[in-house]
Amino acid sequence: MIRATVVVLVAALLGAPAVQAAPGALDRAHTAGRVTKQVQYTWPGVYFEGRFRGTSVGISLNDSSSYYDVQIDGRTVSTLVKPGRTTYWVRNLSNAEHRVRLVKRSESPWAAGEFGGFVGNVLSKPAARARQIEFIGDSLTAGYGNLSTTRDCSANGGVDRNTNTDLSFGALTSRALNADYQVNAFSGRGMVRNYGGGEPGTSYRTYYDRALLNVDGDVWQNPGTWRPQLIVVGLGTNDFSTALKPGEQWSTPQDLVAAYKSAYQGFLDKLRARYGPGTTIVVSVPEGSGTFADAARQVVQERADSRVRYWNYADPALDRLGCDWHFSQRDHQLISGLLKDYIAGLGLAW
Repeated sequence: MIRATVVVLVAALLGAPAVQAAPGALDRAHTAGRVTKQVQYTWPGVYFEGRFRGTSVGISLNDSSSYYDVQIDGRTVSTLVKPGRTTYWVRNLSNAEHRVRLVKRSESPWAAGEFGGFVGNVLSKPAARARQIEFIGDSLTAGYGNLSTTRDCSANGGVDRNTNTDLSFGALTSRALNADYQVNAFSGRGMVRNYGGGEPGTSYRTYYDRALLNVDGDVWQNPGTWRPQLIVVGLGTNDFSTALKPGEQWSTPQDLVAAYKSAYQGFLDKLRARYGPGTTIVVSVPEGSGTFADAARQVVQERADSRVRYWNYADPALDRLGCDWHFSQRDHQLISGLLKDYIAGLGLAW
């Protein structure tokens, strides 16, 4: 029997030396996430999966900024809180073959984590899944504050403690469809304008190509195995949810809409060039009407590409009880159901 525990680990020394990934560490661990050759990463939801035989398994990692879940045979047995440089062990398992999964559940665009591999009687890694889905978006896609049951998270541990990207609608949908996935989400970022006009001159597009969000100019090196049949893009909430302020580069809301649409078309060009004509791209919107919904719909209409689709998932049942009016875990489950139904009608050849 596996006894579920929650283990809180706090690094004794911030900025501890980097974990040295054992030679061939990823030869025995499957990941579909954006990781570097040094097995570093920053995007939320990055996961590593392995197989082992015996009563215990170790997980070598170095990260003083993020939250992780450790899962054995599909069940979460531990939560690691900013564990630092460590080898964390799961013990007292049945003497049999098991599966282990480590998943990064929080955002940390300012700091990279490092995976040093699974330790013990580790077997060959699980096979990659044939289906692949990439999710591109902001805090709504990241699962920001989705574990909270109150919109004010200041008294219940804050946003990071209440965020679990592994329970976001993208992760839930992918697992239901037996698909590998990336959740390339960055809170507060928009297609051309960030929340409240913050960090002018940057946008989500500034960071999309990176594996390490905290390294200017970094470019993720696709090992050639990431070829998603489906991409779900959700960018626009931060562009339009706050009023323009004096001094911003767009003089009027109409100017912002025009810039948004132009940038979106350019971003779709990038995705199409990168992944080819067979990939279906879904432009998603969580609002039934308004400037964002209208602009995104026009992007798709003007695209005139049968493999670029518009999906509006506004639903009166969404309670937005997560931190700061974000989707709750119940909302993510509801959206996942809507998305699975929508995907079923796309006729994907996968």
